[in-house]
Amino acid sequence: MDYKHRIRATHRFYSQDLINNLFSYPYTKIEFVEHDLKVSRLTATKYLEALTATGFLAKRKIGRSNYYINVPLYGILTAENLPAAEA
Repeated sequence: MDYKHRIRATHRFYSQDLINNLFSYPYTKIEFVEHDLKVSRLTATKYLEALTATGFLAKRKIGRSNYYINVPLYGILTAENLPAAEA
């Protein structure tokens, strides 16, 4: 609920589908947001980059793909603390 309220207060692109995407798994990808929100790749990228810039997600590049990690959810599931942002 905290993330939901903070994202809604900070970003105009808030939607329940976005929250569902962020909390379905501890990470998301551009392709997942494209599919779930029915937006273009460019729009999905902008959303994820904005959420990363404001500290809601941490971006990790693995191979050729970017993964956007929901750090608090990852911490709950693994009992590990992941640094908030690495580029």
